[in-house]
Amino acid sequence: MVLEERRRALLGELREDAERAGRDRYSELAGDAPDAGDESVADLISDLEQAGVSRDLAELREVEAARERMTEGSYGLCAECGAEIDYRRLRAYPSALRCIDCQRRAERARPGERPTL
Repeated sequence: MVLEERRRALLGELREDAERAGRDRYSELAGDAPDAGDESVADLISDLEQAGVSRDLAELREVEAARERMTEGSYGLCAECGAEIDYRRLRAYPSALRCIDCQRRAERARPGERPTL
């Protein structure tokens, strides 16, 4: 099942991120006597790693919510209009909460929301 495969992959990525965070200390990234450039690079690497962890956690929450919808029997039904979500959309984005039309409307209404098209 695609959702379960993605869940396992995300858990593996998060585990690797946690292990890497334990190994890679800021001082090791910046060096023993960091200058402003070294500190900037270390900050950037740290920020990128944190952004990746946040993105993976958000996606894992979406996958878990989709698994819950499967248990409840509402998986594949649009949370907005109740119509069936097209199979091709679910295949491309297994944790889709809305049909493509409702997703487009939601993204227009809330431009800051992460796109899922």
